Amino acid sequence: MQLGIPEILFLILLLEHFITLPKIFTKAGQTGWHGYVPVLQWLTWLKVIQRPWWWVFLLIVPGVNLIMFTILHVETAIVFGQRSTKEQWFAGALPWAFMPKLAFKDEVTYLGARNWKETKKSFWREWGEAIVFAVVAASVIRTFFMEAFTIPTPSMEGEMLVGDYLFVSKMSYGAKVPQTPLSIPFLHNALPGSLTPSYVEWFSLPHYRLPGFGDVERGDAVVFNFPHGDTVLVKPTLSGYDYYQYLKKEAIFEADNSYETYLTNPEKYLAKARENFYEKNICKIYAAEEKSRGYAATPAIEGIRKRPMDKMDNYVKRCVAVAGDELEIIDRVIHINGQPQQAPEQVQFGYSFQATMGTMDRILKKFPLASSELSPNPDRVRMELGQLKQRDSQAASDYYSKQKIAWSVPLTAEEARAIEKTQGVESFAMDAPPSQPGLMFPYSDAPQYIDWTVDNFGPVKLPAAGETLAITPENIDMYRRTIAVYEGHEVDVRDGKVFIDGQEATSYTFTQNYYWMMGDNRHRSLDSRYWGFVPETHIVGKPVFTWFSKENEAFHGAGRSGVRTDRIFKTVD
Repeated sequence: MQLGIPEILFLILLLEHFITLPKIFTKAGQTGWHGYVPVLQWLTWLKVIQRPWWWVFLLIVPGVNLIMFTILHVETAIVFGQRSTKEQWFAGALPWAFMPKLAFKDEVTYLGARNWKETKKSFWREWGEAIVFAVVAASVIRTFFMEAFTIPTPSMEGEMLVGDYLFVSKMSYGAKVPQTPLSIPFLHNALPGSLTPSYVEWFSLPHYRLPGFGDVERGDAVVFNFPHGDTVLVKPTLSGYDYYQYLKKEAIFEADNSYETYLTNPEKYLAKARENFYEKNICKIYAAEEKSRGYAATPAIEGIRKRPMDKMDNYVKRCVAVAGDELEIIDRVIHINGQPQQAPEQVQFGYSFQATMGTMDRILKKFPLASSELSPNPDRVRMELGQLKQRDSQAASDYYSKQKIAWSVPLTAEEARAIEKTQGVESFAMDAPPSQPGLMFPYSDAPQYIDWTVDNFGPVKLPAAGETLAITPENIDMYRRTIAVYEGHEVDVRDGKVFIDGQEATSYTFTQNYYWMMGDNRHRSLDSRYWGFVPETHIVGKPVFTWFSKENEAFHGAGRSGVRTDRIFKTVD
């Protein structure tokens, strides 16, 4: 790993501690050689400044330890009589120069910790210390133990509802050490009301995961970092797309929305899509849209962004296949290693039927279906009926009770059986999702992939750590991104041969495990069927329980904004 200036400065500071702390300890009446022993060095240091021994645990937490070392430097200045505002700022901001001053200048002597019982702290110091302690404690809990998440989309409807607030265990699969420790506490990847990053990338750490209680298993609901987060479109409404997926979709659109036409000259239409994105300033149009919606317009909005792994958007899906499995979806049924799998009871599929608005209102009273999940939206139909009633009340009444409307909605099997039997429901049938050739994983135009759909998909072999798979020009599209992006190698195909890092390759040994994630709302979920494997490095944690749940009118429908008390403290299956 190549070290940047911040990492080098931090390592110099740690090395400097081994030089200065023995002398500082001796001045303070402690055993000097303790300064040469890792961990014991910190324990003795805390004794010198008369702070709790358990602070030593905070010194090993990346990100938090930067704050803690600053605190220790300032506290050390105080016990050696350097108590002016200027001296304390010097100690906190430039410890590389300040620590040698304490250690090697004879006139600097140890006075001991300030007696706060006799010295009243100022209002700002009192609150400042309280805030710093709260931020440090909460950051440790959030990073390594438990973090609160909210469910913003319906891709897991059935088990997890829009408006659910979850606690996610970081310890279940092992907490990840932050890779971008210099970030604003409690913000994920953007400032509120803005798309401006809430972190800095010039100081970063390598990926490292602490030991966990177990491994990801089939059937687990899992929170993970969006796998394609390294090339995201900086636009909230396209957060499920990466740049290359969007480019392929736009290229097909340029070919009169015909995949067959696109195949006649793919490079031509891809070039046209790129031209539209950049030269015709589509990315700048996106920026104007975001500004009109109240987001701050910044240069970062215009185009695509490569986010660090720990700052990629968080997704929650269900793991349906683990490393080493072979997955295939046949008529909506997931098969693992050739065996059909029983779907969870809460799994939803899309259904269509004919019914009047009056019949739909009866259905909505019985089933808590979200208005925005129905097509058309019942709230919009009611609004149109209200406008019609102002002109012709009889026509509105007839429309409400007699006019058949074609509805589409995701339902569980139990809901589907009940609604199909509802009086007034006609032509009830499961939806057949449209074919999307070239737009499903692995975005290949090879004949073996173009017929894949969300209901019929695969087979796909998931790589496992240490497993060697044959690599051919025919299957390289399946593993190209995995080898190139997740495992860091150059991949090229020329003259009918595959080259990895410039060397011809007929096989490849993978270095980490990969998982297949799918939403329980099977017909309305952007998941591994669109972006492929989820690397082990991207796993965040396991949802444990819902601590709060609330409907909102924008998603669930007019008049629905109450707290769902029956879901509070409900465990996640």
